[in-house]
Amino acid sequence: MGIGRLELLTLIQEHGSISKAAQQMGMSYKRAWDLVSSLNAQSTTPLVHTQAGGKRGGGAEVTPEGQQLIQEFRALQDRFQEFLAAEEKRLLL
Repeated sequence: MGIGRLELLTLIQEHGSISKAAQQMGMSYKRAWDLVSSLNAQSTTPLVHTQAGGKRGGGAEVTPEGQQLIQEFRALQDRFQEFLAAEEKRLLL
């Protein structure tokens, strides 16, 4: 998991679409699909569910496990930023 994958999951959650998420990130649909497939393969349960297009259109949904991963990764980033700020303060004293 990294910043790019976190952004992709977040945008899929916002838009309900891998295609729209990829477009907003300036990446190809193929690249976004490959990243989603990789995330799903590396997880014990899928992080994104997809539905093929058709008359009602397709879509993608971040699963509860994917939502939890987003929250945990953001919390990790926050703790890391706090650590960096504390270290900077310590070093500058």
